[in-house]
Amino acid sequence: MTRLNGKTAVITGGATGIGLAAAKRFVEEGAFVFIYGRRQEALDAAVSELGPNARAVKGSVSDEADLDRLYAAVKAERGTLDIVFANAGAGGPLKLGKITAKHIDETFDTNVKGTIFTVQKALPLMASGGSIILTGSSAGTTGASGFTAYSASKAAVRNLVRTWAEDLKGTGIRVNVLSPGATATELAKEALGEEGQKAYGAMTPLQRMADPAEIGAVAAFLASDDSSFMTASEVAVDGGLAQL
Repeated sequence: MTRLNGKTAVITGGATGIGLAAAKRFVEEGAFVFIYGRRQEALDAAVSELGPNARAVKGSVSDEADLDRLYAAVKAERGTLDIVFANAGAGGPLKLGKITAKHIDETFDTNVKGTIFTVQKALPLMASGGSIILTGSSAGTTGASGFTAYSASKAAVRNLVRTWAEDLKGTGIRVNVLSPGATATELAKEALGEEGQKAYGAMTPLQRMADPAEIGAVAAFLASDDSSFMTASEVAVDGGLAQL
């Protein structure tokens, strides 16, 4: 498949999990991919796996200077940018009554502020035909017990694409949100174990967790011209979890 042939993509949180799965799919479909993340060791391993059409830049989406370095690297090597997959996310559980200001700041700095500046700083490199994809979550629709800050941040992400579709009128740049449910990433496997994964999978009509590659495949669809008449949309890839 060559739906992304010749295109340049940035994927934040691209060294592991959904981001890495999307990077693999993008490269397979012909894209040149810059992955961005905070851990150099994971970035190096990912680039080694992805091959010659991938580059890694270390940094945090909550640090504007780091994002400036990312886009300077893209401009220096590729000149322009076609796809931004703002995938980096964070958030752990704290139930109501135990929530702290630090917890809220850490979650929103990555999931909301980080997403906003990841996209805003990319725009000067993008032109008509560009595609912006944000990672949402089923929790942004349903809520999730104990995940006040995370669920609220992902609801905010859903609203960003509605606002930005208006702001981007006339540019030819599309923006959509991809909302996974429970996904069997490396982190989820370590945190949940086999029984925990089964329990989360049983919550969905499909009776299993998603493979990261399934999320990456939908990201490739949203990045490609196959989704050329889609903007401001949410694509739920959650096994039906938030749909029933």
